[in-house]
Parts: sequence; structure tokens; C-alpha cells
Amino acid sequence: MDKLVAAGAPGVIVLFRNGDQVIRLARGFADVARKMPMRTTDRFRIASLTKSFTAAIVLQLVGEGKLSLDDTVETHLPSLVPNGEMITIRHLMNHTSGVFDFYSDQNFFKQFVRNRTRTWTPQERVAVATGHKPLFAPGAGWSYSNTGYVLLGLIVEKVTGHSLVQELRGRIFSPLGLRATSAPTTPQIEGRHARGYVIFDKPPAEDVTAVSPSVAWAHGDIVSTAADVVAFYRALLGGRLLRADLLRTMETTVATPYGKDQKYGLGLMTGRLSCGTVWGHDGDFAGYQTTTWNSRDGRRQVVIMVNSSSLSQTAKKQVNRLIESAYCR
Repeated sequence: MDKLVAAGAPGVIVLFRNGDQVIRLARGFADVARKMPMRTTDRFRIASLTKSFTAAIVLQLVGEGKLSLDDTVETHLPSLVPNGEMITIRHLMNHTSGVFDFYSDQNFFKQFVRNRTRTWTPQERVAVATGHKPLFAPGAGWSYSNTGYVLLGLIVEKVTGHSLVQELRGRIFSPLGLRATSAPTTPQIEGRHARGYVIFDKPPAEDVTAVSPSVAWAHGDIVSTAADVVAFYRALLGGRLLRADLLRTMETTVATPYGKDQKYGLGLMTGRLSCGTVWGHDGDFAGYQTTTWNSRDGRRQVVIMVNSSSLSQTAKKQVNRLIESAYCR
């Protein structure tokens, strides 16, 4: 952790859990300008770990008979996506839909950087994506697409008649006692939190903590703590949120371009460390990076949180070493 901070990370949190053994550590600063030390309880934007939460809700709805993974986008969101009659919910969840990722649209990205507190509707972000041709026919390839999870959020709202935030609270946050976890609607993060930093063109890093969560709704907007993150994945992988057959479905993976050891299920990634196969997700959004890896039963876990999304190559190598050291040794 000290080497990571020395390599340029403002601050870092590590939480390791093995059964009932828990180790919590923090280094560096949560607020660089005020020289406020990082605390293990500081809240972070957990970015794409949000996808695991959204996927869990979708699979709960499948278990309740309100959805099928073979349902098409057109069935629930008619006329919203070209070729929607060929794209299934499963395609959206495991990134095999071929739908363009709106974050990859350069005009959108420039608008976001210029006005980080602007509110974006889900439909606006889908329109950005559908302004581009599909990357491939549904099921014929793999490409990470945040747009797919925007569509899943809209489907959840259509099927339940409730907002996605209501479903997150009622199905996950409250039942699991995740009191430090929320899906905010305003740019500021409530409570004691780490501030997020980005280097845009050249140093110094800019404080980008205040950002509209609407730009990451359904796929990257959740704010949480290291303790709540491990509590969620322990419950998920331990079978407390999904029936056994649905959890197995979530863990059914497809190949990705990132090598034979990294595959993607339904809102859940699998990878390999020196001590074995791990399950979880990573996330990178607006000044924050979070990675969590877990054993398949959720008893052995690690979470690494860094309050910068523009780390140097040296710092990135230290993050990987830190994950190995925390989880495997």
C-alpha cells in the first residue's frame, strides 16, 4: 500500500476477509487538499461493481417468473433499440449484445467532461449508443457495454413498476443491512467519503468528486464502503440473494478478449490469481477505482479501493501486486 501511494495514488483502502478473520487497512489521503487521511470506512463510488447488483435484481425477477433471460429487448422496451427483437436479456447481461457502449462516443465523453453535473436520462444515453452501428450480431462476439446495463435498468423499472433505486433498496440494501450503500441522485457524496481525482492532460490531478450519478445509472452509480462491498458479494456468492440454479446461471461465463483466465458471466467476472480462481468485478469511474475478488463460496474476499482513475503504469502494477498480496498470502 505504501508503494502504491508512493507511485502516485492519493489513497487506498484494503479489506481482506477469510471466514471470520477480517483485516482493514488504509493509506494516503481521502482529501489531498485538506491532508485528510484515508479511513477504512470512507465511502467510494464503486463504479461497475454496480453491475453485479443490477444483475442480481434481474435474476431475482427471473426467479419470480416476471422475466426470462430469453426475453428480448423489444418485448419490454419496444422500438427503443434497433434489432431489439434479436437481443435477449442474457445478451445484455454478459456483454454479447453487440450494442455500442455510449462511453466510447467521443462527443458524449467531451460533453460529460465539460459538464460533469449535467443530468442524463437513460434514454439519452441509449440514443447515443444506437447512433452507432452494432458491433456484431447478438451472440456473435463480446464487447463490454455499459449501454446494456442501462437497458437492464429500464427493463427492471418496466417490469416492477418501481424505480431501480427502490428495487435496490428493497431487494439488496435493506435486507443485507448495507447502511453505507446508496444509489444517489445528486452529484455530492453524502457522509464521510474519499474524494476522487483524475489527471486529464497533465498533472496535477483534478478533484472530480462532484459528478452527476445519472451518467452511470444502473451500471456504475452505487456509492458504498469496503465493508458493504464484501457483505454484498458474500451474500451473493453464498446463496442468500439467489436460488442455487440462478446463481449457477450467473456464474455461467463466456470468453472475453482479456485472456483465457478472465471470463464474464451475468454481471459477474471470473479471473485467476496465483492461488486460484476468483470471482467478482472491477470498476473505474470519475476518480475512483474498486476491485473485488472472492472465492466461489464468498468466504475469502478482498476489496481494493483507490481514489484515482488515472493511475500511472507503475501504480497499476502496484495495484495488481497488492491484490495478489492481500488475497493469496
